[in-house]
Formats: sequence, C-alpha cells, structure tokens
Amino acid sequence: MDRMEVERLKECYPVGTRIMLDYMDDIQAVPAGTKGTVDHVDDMGTIHMKWDNGSSLGICPDTDCFHVAGKAGK
Repeated sequence: MDRMEVERLKECYPVGTRIMLDYMDDIQAVPAGTKGTVDHVDDMGTIHMKWDNGSSLGICPDTDCFHVAGKAGK
C-alpha cells in the first residue's frame, strides 16, 4: 500500500471511528457483527482496533470487510 492510500485511510478512519466487522480473513478472526473503535492506522495501512469483545486484532482493508458504525460516543 502506498503512502497516499495510507493517508486516505487515516482520513477516512480517524481515531474514535466506530467500525462493525462484516468479515475477517484471519484464523483468530473477530466474529462478524462485532463493533469496535479505531485506535490508529499504522504506516502499513492496518487499522488498529479496540474491539468491544476485548480483542485488539487489526483490520487489513485489502482483505477484511467492515463498515463505519458511527463516531465514538454516538
């Protein structure tokens, strides 16, 4: 992922954005339907999460499916 794509992700998913997971391609995947809050987006484009179920597994935007569920506190 190039720098411009990473910057776009950081703009689209700022800290505090609420996300709902639709599908995660990982053996330790967070269950579909789980909500969480964006902690940060790293320089590789991984969206680091604080999932409501206690997990902190990051989202890989190229392979995982998710959607915005609101802003923190809303």
